[in-house]
Amino acid sequence: MAKIKTSFFCQNCGAQSPKWLGKCPSCGQWNTYVEEIIQKEESGKGTWKPSGSGTKKTNTPKKIKEVNYEEQARWVTGDPELDRVLGGGIVPGSLVLIGGEPGIGKSTLMLQIALTLSGKTILYVSGEESEAQIKMRADRMAVSNPDCYVLSETNTQQIFQQVELLKPDFLVIDSIQTLNSQYVESAAGSVSQVRECTAELMKFAKETGTPVFLIGHVTKEGSIAGPKVLEHMVDTVLQFEGDRHLTYRILRTSKNRFGSTHELGIYEMRVDGLRSVANPSEILLTQREEVLNGVAIGAMLEGNRPLLIEIQSLVSPATYGTPQRTSTGHDAKRLNMLLAVLEKRGGMRLGNQDVFLNVAGGMRVDDPGLDLAVCASLISSYEDTPVSEQICFAGEVGLGGEVRAVSRIENRISEAEKLGFKKIVVSKYAVKGLDLSKFKIKVIQVSKLEEMYQLIF
Repeated sequence: MAKIKTSFFCQNCGAQSPKWLGKCPSCGQWNTYVEEIIQKEESGKGTWKPSGSGTKKTNTPKKIKEVNYEEQARWVTGDPELDRVLGGGIVPGSLVLIGGEPGIGKSTLMLQIALTLSGKTILYVSGEESEAQIKMRADRMAVSNPDCYVLSETNTQQIFQQVELLKPDFLVIDSIQTLNSQYVESAAGSVSQVRECTAELMKFAKETGTPVFLIGHVTKEGSIAGPKVLEHMVDTVLQFEGDRHLTYRILRTSKNRFGSTHELGIYEMRVDGLRSVANPSEILLTQREEVLNGVAIGAMLEGNRPLLIEIQSLVSPATYGTPQRTSTGHDAKRLNMLLAVLEKRGGMRLGNQDVFLNVAGGMRVDDPGLDLAVCASLISSYEDTPVSEQICFAGEVGLGGEVRAVSRIENRISEAEKLGFKKIVVSKYAVKGLDLSKFKIKVIQVSKLEEMYQLIF
């Protein structure tokens, strides 16, 4: 009998060590090393192997100019938000990982895509739900696909047996943390099992050209559970965000080998599934019956999509000794920088004021083009003077109090005009060479925060 081989793995980052360590040298976390069995069966028995495969062709180096390349047509899913985030559609043979909080809608989105891909044979594998539970969820949706098959299974060898018989065009795994391979002696969800199961699915996707979607769990910090190598192995990593108690969901991409990583998709959760939001700017702007102070509208970019978003702030005298600086949806360090600029360059006494900043709609933003809107919102709350609801802002603020140009200002101006705004405040350096006569909206050009203050307040 062969001796069982074991090793210790960090459950946070996946680092391996021959002995137990109290602190992981890779990620710095304490008490994360767990012993796992790594002994496998004979080579060639535990991974995906196409039927009828004989001797494997040996790969040899080629000059890059001699490599034959034919661009494969992407699959259009019929979901414009998912297609945009993926870079134009599903790439054949790609391995995509989608993560998010429990109840956010990951399984609903994948089942909805499986039911809308007409003309394709779909296999939806669930290790968390039975076939009856999946059917109950599918009945609530207004779409159906006669070629969509469901399978409740967690063993990868059993899954590949059914794949050989069905030969699907599209495979969904819900979820990767529930799968286990009988050739790795450890619990499902462990570092060894997640890495082995992902490697088998990756080999299957690349050799057959079948796109595979993996649904992944997340930790309490919001990152995808399992070893970091999981995100390195897949082609695309999608993150489903939003409060599961609210209506709207946001789909982002943090890694994409086939497209941009700056795109964003917005969905509305309904009883019958997820609905794509064609114009997210309308839902991100609060409908108000009266003009309030501390509210300003900023024009931002998410990938190629311009968005208008509402910035809310509250500036009030500090009740306790140390003033609070709280930011929701916005970088707290950048907020502190803008507060320092307003105090140093604008003469505002904010050192004894509590400051609360919120981005409406549950969005997380990092576009520097929102600096001007944040400053306008803070000034409005500090001066107790509302900003006109017909004005929006697009500009970056420097440490000297100057208003700097931002990218693709024409798209931001067009989006503001489309939503009915009468004026937009931008940097005068951003519109050089731009024909402003084609816009009906009035473009106000400023170079410093003082000019913006005099024009708006």
